[in-house]
Amino acid sequence: MPEHARNADVVIVGAGVAGLSAARHLVRAGIATVVLEAAGRPGGRMSTEEVDGFRLDRIARPLSTAYPELRRTPALEGLVLRPFAPGVLIRGEDRFHRIGEPRNVRRARGARSARGALRAARALAHTPRGPRAGWSPRVAGPIGGPLDQARLASALARLADTPVERLLARPEVPTAEALPARGFAPRTVDGFLRPLLSALLCDPELTTSSRCADLALHAFARGRLCLPEGGAQALPDRLAASLPPGTVRTGVRARTVSTTRVGTEEHGEIRCRAVLLATDARSAAELLPGLRVPDFHPVTVVHHAAGEPPLDEPSLVLETERRGPVAHTAVVSQVDPSRAPAGRSLITSTVLGAPPPGLERLVLAQLAELYGTSTRGWELLAVHQVPDAVPAMPAPHDPRRPVRVLSGLYVCGDHRDTSTLGGAIQSGHRAATAILTDLAPERSRPPERLAA
Repeated sequence: MPEHARNADVVIVGAGVAGLSAARHLVRAGIATVVLEAAGRPGGRMSTEEVDGFRLDRIARPLSTAYPELRRTPALEGLVLRPFAPGVLIRGEDRFHRIGEPRNVRRARGARSARGALRAARALAHTPRGPRAGWSPRVAGPIGGPLDQARLASALARLADTPVERLLARPEVPTAEALPARGFAPRTVDGFLRPLLSALLCDPELTTSSRCADLALHAFARGRLCLPEGGAQALPDRLAASLPPGTVRTGVRARTVSTTRVGTEEHGEIRCRAVLLATDARSAAELLPGLRVPDFHPVTVVHHAAGEPPLDEPSLVLETERRGPVAHTAVVSQVDPSRAPAGRSLITSTVLGAPPPGLERLVLAQLAELYGTSTRGWELLAVHQVPDAVPAMPAPHDPRRPVRVLSGLYVCGDHRDTSTLGGAIQSGHRAATAILTDLAPERSRPPERLAA
């Protein structure tokens, strides 16, 4: 490590999205900052590995174009987002139903009459053709008839127009208890909202705070589900590239922290004026005993390669009746062609909760039934099991947990806000603001004027 990097105003431990966001704010304010990352590249859980020309995400979580942090972060302006279009594909009772683009949801905002609501419902939902030639599902949908579809379109439109402050002021209960009280038909709740929120929150039991679920549905109604082009790693790579050369130091593992120095494994001590822990919650608690470690939702991501795509549209496929371990799946190469070599298809499936024995066999059997095609020739590329993938957010949940432990020592991450990309970026912003406030020099009082 260069000598000038051994002394800094602020040392950030962890080069995930939260730490990189905080570093960018500090650097822009003229604060000498060093970011230490134990891994070989930045990104944390938003990492992507390359296998035989395929780009495989460690945690395959869809983003939303409605995340305000994506628009407010200049370093991410050039990030290309590939949408799931035209929307979400639901399979239930051997039937497929598609929830269309969010812009169709916004058409329902002006629908005050029953006829207008039904028109919005027809724009929102329709039955697609079968995933493969010669196979067509029965014309019906798991979210109910036209009246239920109209109620769903109207409810999503109202939610899209509701300010975030009002959503956070609602009474807080577990999501599973809140959904029936939101005005949705029971068939819509079981056929669409439960599988969708399970995928967005990585919580199959829906124990998450209803406020966090409302925020997730708010983003779904206002934007489009998408994936970063080139893999999830593209997002932290852009944040790291926006920092001055030498700011991010990979392969440096922190062992001790205090308000004025960080002890590393192989590079000695780094002196500073403040330390920010931007690691995951468990690693932060190891460096700073006493920090509360939340529960986590485990996630397992299974990547398969195939020749012909089993689905010729870039949709996120959900299932109302869980006939296997997969909660949601997608032909990712249809969403983002850069993730697979030419002539090959990449199918990514997500298992929520602890993976069962015989995972690969069960996943292939479920995907064969779901896509309506044989999976015998599919190649297993990778299985990523992440026990601490997503911090749990049960009710009551504080989306703005303190980032200042004491003056000179701070902590940030999605475990301090909401366990989403937006929560991680917002947490880094809050931590940087607290550091700048504490490091600001005290203004000296002007001398008093002598009496004439």
